[in-house]
Amino acid sequence: MPLMIDIHELETDLLQLVDRAAAGEEIIIFKAGRPVALLTPVKPSRSASLIGALAGEIEIGPDFDAPLPNDVAVAFGDKAP
Repeated sequence: MPLMIDIHELETDLLQLVDRAAAGEEIIIFKAGRPVALLTPVKPSRSASLIGALAGEIEIGPDFDAPLPNDVAVAFGDKAP
């Protein structure tokens, strides 16, 4: 059940109430005995998947998995042939 609070109490306890809302609690704010606002936690945004994010933007050459030239292979720690 949400916490119900008068707007005058809100003025003095705002930081504490924001912390409570961030922790998942819903807080109904009343003014002159009538509900006027609802303080709720912000739902985390769903991050976009990176898989396929560059589809059509990059190209992989046909020789992608071809053996490296000797000098490059040696630079990466391969033993010379």
